[in-house]
Amino acid sequence: MWSVLLALTLTGALGEVVNVHVNNNTKLNLSFDVDYENDQFLLDGRPFRYVSGSFHYFRSPRQYWRDRLRKMRAAGLNAISTYVEWSLHQPSETEWRWTGEADLIEFLNIAQEEDLLVLLRPGPYICAERDFGGLPYWLLTRVPDIKLRTNDPRYMRYVEIYLNEVLTRVRPYLRGNGGPIIMIQVENEYGSYACDRDYLYRLRDIMWKIIGTKALLYTTDGNSASMLRCGSIPGAYATVDFGTAANVTKSFEIMRLYEPRGPFVNSEYYPGWLTHWEEPFQRVRSEAVAKTLDEMLSLGASVNMYMFYGGTNFGFTAGANGGEVTYLPQLTSYDYDAPLTEAGDPTPKYFEIRDVISKYLPLPNVSVPTASPKGDYGPILLTPVLRLFTPQGRESFATVVVQASEPQSFEALGLPHWLVLYEADLPANYSDPALLHALVRDRALVYVDSNLIGTLSRTNNIYDMSLEQPYGRTLRLLVENQGRLNYGSGLRDFKGVSAVTLNNISLGPWRMLGLRIDDISPIRFLPSISMASGTLRNGPVILRGNFTVSGQPMDTYLNTIGWGKGVAFVNGQNLGRYWPLAGPQMTLYVPASFMRTGENELVLMELEYVPNSWKMKLQATPILDYKGQSSNSEGDSSN
Repeated sequence: MWSVLLALTLTGALGEVVNVHVNNNTKLNLSFDVDYENDQFLLDGRPFRYVSGSFHYFRSPRQYWRDRLRKMRAAGLNAISTYVEWSLHQPSETEWRWTGEADLIEFLNIAQEEDLLVLLRPGPYICAERDFGGLPYWLLTRVPDIKLRTNDPRYMRYVEIYLNEVLTRVRPYLRGNGGPIIMIQVENEYGSYACDRDYLYRLRDIMWKIIGTKALLYTTDGNSASMLRCGSIPGAYATVDFGTAANVTKSFEIMRLYEPRGPFVNSEYYPGWLTHWEEPFQRVRSEAVAKTLDEMLSLGASVNMYMFYGGTNFGFTAGANGGEVTYLPQLTSYDYDAPLTEAGDPTPKYFEIRDVISKYLPLPNVSVPTASPKGDYGPILLTPVLRLFTPQGRESFATVVVQASEPQSFEALGLPHWLVLYEADLPANYSDPALLHALVRDRALVYVDSNLIGTLSRTNNIYDMSLEQPYGRTLRLLVENQGRLNYGSGLRDFKGVSAVTLNNISLGPWRMLGLRIDDISPIRFLPSISMASGTLRNGPVILRGNFTVSGQPMDTYLNTIGWGKGVAFVNGQNLGRYWPLAGPQMTLYVPASFMRTGENELVLMELEYVPNSWKMKLQATPILDYKGQSSNSEGDSSN
């Protein structure tokens, strides 16, 4: 006889406290519950603990989902954890996406077929080192003074629509309905952000209405009493997260302050860490990972490793950390020094973790993975085809053209990402040199007429520039959105430029061109143009090159060393930002699924510098921790 205890302590909008006890003496129903009396989980009525790994489906091509999940199962994991990214699934207020890389249901199907349970983290805020923490940018356009992650009814209106859409879709995949989803997280590490209990109660109640007892609600917070106090709520099982440097016993003692009984859970155990541009690649020692994991499992804890497979921030999806004083944009690669590399290859860390898990759980009858072969396709000659500032360049990519007395934000212009060109006429008479001031979010290339003068940078706190002999007629600021903040109090991270003055006199009116570089088809049939290599004094340039793949395509890496800053496309697929002048990431991961047998196309939007070689190289090995100088060693000729 199995006794299934569902201990649901619900308050707030749900009204009175409810305790539900279900005894099933005949047939075990599919369920996932907490047995508080014995400090354990119950899966279908039987004692259970999970060893899970994080894998975000939106960071990998759909074609690789099964491969990555199977490798996770082969490591001994019996569950996986994934965020659901609101901005991916609702890119505009009137548009929903559930196909391709947004096919969450197919991801859940594959996980179940690969014998993996699922911990679902639908947000609405997810952090995840993604632009705006996974929130859709258009929230800032609808309500500029919106109070994010609070019970602000203007925010909650959209949140409820989103959660209802997601949870209704996944409802058939809850454990109680025969699916793999055993747990669903309420918000995300909320104790690190605020203490709005009404907000958390509202989220819990929205979820409860659809989920009921078919899966377990839970919260995740850092291993401090204050974070758990603000992030945990009745009706959701409170868990903690911590890495290898934490004291395991003390961390779980803090969890016990808010969950006196039930299993220990570390919902984010960090076998690696994130990296920003302009800093060394972050690594966590395998021995430390294995040692702390062993200690947690010896206590009977359930653990989710964040990340087990990191993947890639393709396109413009990488976020940033910081606030008003600091700003640290994150890499395109989300390799994370995880047990599986960005290309899904097992590392020594993978096998050390597998050895630890084998002491506590039976290993599945799944082949142990090996590294996949990589393509070494050699150098690609790039030729320029279009200057962005020319009439043809503007016409090809300017999706928004606005005039106003003051510069408008990206959000006000309805532009989700990357570039806006701000133009204003300079006054006829001013001193030489003149002092330009501009509050830029996040980086601006400054031109007088079409001549590059310098760079303003939020990262480096450079908001002032001396313009010597500024006798031109037009000031141009090409402003780059390097990723909205994804963590902390500064989430309302509007992009663009403001407070632009010359010798303390405001400039304006402004002409603004919103440049969306999503679709590169406008350059498909353009002929080559003539220009010199070196620093791009007259504005960004688009370059194109071809390479041939013989036989079945293999994963490869695009080496960007020697170039400046920009984005790269292979066969129209946006690989993401490259910035070898900053590092440490020098290569962009190119999945085999982005290529085809025969001729392939590489397109660059280069903002700052073209080397004398005019080449990039597709190679078989990544470079994510470059420690040398990637300066423009091939010379700097103006054009």
